[in-house]
Amino acid sequence: MTGPSRFRGQPVSEGIGAGEIYLGDAQRGREDPEPGEEQVRAAFAEVARERSALAGRLRERGQDLQAGIVAIGALIAADPALVSPAIEAIRAGAGGIAAVQAAAEAQAVVLAALPDPDLAQRAGDVRQVAAAVVEHLRGNGMPPPPAGKFILVRREIDPADLIRLAEGGLAGAVSVAGGASSHAAIIARGLGLPMLAGAEAAVLAAAPGHQAILDADAGELIVDPDPQTQPDPAVPRRPGQAASGRPAAGRAPRELRTADGEPVTLLCNVASAAETRLGLSGGAAGAGLLRTEIAFTGASSWPSEAAHLDQLTPVLGLLAGRPAVVRLLDFSGDKVPPFLRPHGPQGLTALLGAPGALDHQLRAILRAGAGTRLAVLVPMVTSLDEVALVRAALAKAAAETGAEPPELGIMVEVATTAAAAGEFAPAVDFFSIGTNDLASEVLGVDRADPRTRPALAADPRVLALIGTVARAARQTGIKVSVCGDAAAEPLVLPLLLGLGVRTLSVGAARVPQVAAWIAATDTKAAARQATEILAAASEAGQGAGQGAGQEAVREEMTR
Repeated sequence: MTGPSRFRGQPVSEGIGAGEIYLGDAQRGREDPEPGEEQVRAAFAEVARERSALAGRLRERGQDLQAGIVAIGALIAADPALVSPAIEAIRAGAGGIAAVQAAAEAQAVVLAALPDPDLAQRAGDVRQVAAAVVEHLRGNGMPPPPAGKFILVRREIDPADLIRLAEGGLAGAVSVAGGASSHAAIIARGLGLPMLAGAEAAVLAAAPGHQAILDADAGELIVDPDPQTQPDPAVPRRPGQAASGRPAAGRAPRELRTADGEPVTLLCNVASAAETRLGLSGGAAGAGLLRTEIAFTGASSWPSEAAHLDQLTPVLGLLAGRPAVVRLLDFSGDKVPPFLRPHGPQGLTALLGAPGALDHQLRAILRAGAGTRLAVLVPMVTSLDEVALVRAALAKAAAETGAEPPELGIMVEVATTAAAAGEFAPAVDFFSIGTNDLASEVLGVDRADPRTRPALAADPRVLALIGTVARAARQTGIKVSVCGDAAAEPLVLPLLLGLGVRTLSVGAARVPQVAAWIAATDTKAAARQATEILAAASEAGQGAGQGAGQEAVREEMTR
């Protein structure tokens, strides 16, 4: 009898989970022959069947709007106007995948040129259906997950994988690629899901279907564990830590204050309805960051207004009457979809340069968020011109939907933008500091580097810029928050409060724990700690900006 197999990785989301091994990567090899006519017909039929079944499940839950959107995809996949040209191209000698892509693009071009905007939006739907068909043909689609609890193992875990599987039996995740600042890791922490990244490649050969324990605290996946010697996921490892890796039952108080009585607003970072429910159940006052791009990282074209509505409505429907800060699409870093690869602009530049893309998203945000205390957040801003363009588009979308223009804020995650916060403050309604990207740039460490972690925001060079932003916001009378992972890092959190930040947004699963840390923090003592760090760094000549950061701390101490 063989013993357990052990695989090491970097802990990026704490906890212990147990279940059978689920290898999420397709096993189809490159040597497989080009799909033929029957395979192509079967792939179209399967996509139609899957979407029709999903539409039915949505209707049963009363989600008629989403059901209608999904049903359109089912109709497109079964439409002879798309299927027949692909089959004819195969009979004429074309490869199966190329035939599907060419047939879809030809139909999409015709639809996009139609004067009726609703019909023109179907072009994106056609491209998305074709992408799904190609995934079936290539074997790139994930195999169905096990019926019970399971540990997902992939070469590179997509954040969308975690969101899609979160309400099923997902008990943990292991990725060969990525690190603590990857977006999959961020989503895992938000869900309270144990996860390893940077795992050894041998884990991809782990025996599927075999029982395993993922001990993310110890950085180890154990396949076929010995029940007598391995950690029991039913027993919490540390106070406040539940068996699943999620924080034990707890809830932030309705009115959260620091130890010396300073009021603090605690929100949650989300990308799905599952995270939103988790954050609200833990006492979050609302959503301080709704990531909108996660659902579209595999898209074959810019999302339509209908596609945005499909993703936004389930989340914003849970936030009625609450703060809901919706970030515009941020296709950058490890979240770049296929249609923006391998070259060309990404992120905000790509969004502003794509005809109709920003308008579609803003209209969907305003419609889906009508019942919330809505705000729109612009990512990776580097110039005032970008802010002006988005504000003008937001005013136009508000007029088209009959909505009041919501507050407009910017993510401060670029060092030059943080340093020039005083120039940006008069042009916006609030700042939201993204510590992950800011620390990565300032310290010259790639977000995908395993050394990257939230605690790096405690570096004096990063703290100085955060202090500069907080001071500019205070002097201009606008709001400032931190939505980066550093807000849930016990080393950094007191320093943020010491710098004057009073609104924090953290991973949904971490709300109760962060609330407890806030309640235990004396802001005056935290301000003294922050100024000592900045002063020491300034004396050591670690870089410019400490003076402005110290001034922000002094202002905070004398408020």
